[in-house]
Amino acid sequence: METNQSKSHLRAVVQQVTNNATSWIGQWKGEAKNRVSGQTFLCPSEGELDCIEVFSSHVTNSGPVNLSIHAFDTESKTWGPVLGTSKVEFNNLDTGKWVSFPLNGLRLQKGMTYGFRLKSETGLIGVGEAAGSVNHLPFTGGQEWAAASEELPGSFYTYLSLAFKVALRA
Repeated sequence: METNQSKSHLRAVVQQVTNNATSWIGQWKGEAKNRVSGQTFLCPSEGELDCIEVFSSHVTNSGPVNLSIHAFDTESKTWGPVLGTSKVEFNNLDTGKWVSFPLNGLRLQKGMTYGFRLKSETGLIGVGEAAGSVNHLPFTGGQEWAAASEELPGSFYTYLSLAFKVALRA
């Protein structure tokens, strides 16, 4: 017996695949703060969220990485409540690879802005990012976000973007 999900087409509706810099999540040795990073994006179509992938550029200390997805208010730059979460164990074999965070069952709406945040309480993970310039923005559909700890608000960056893919089932 087939389900509707298996019949629907999976596709990356939003992606930024350039990787020329690194955003760090987790704790540096000797530091008490837990660095977190994230990305906002405008959803260009409606569909069931299958997964969000990030590019793992470095795995210094292995450990679980938690991803949470939120609705995002672009005018006030505020994160909405958690809509879904996923946890994946990272190790040194993940360096240089795309890592998928399964997030089945959440319906994303066309024209809405969402954001995801990444954190690791035991590992130190480098997530690939694109660094741009005034004349060449790496991703125009959202902004990278980073904070020195889980305490918000953190900072938003127009000239930086995480390397990521958002896959929906139409």
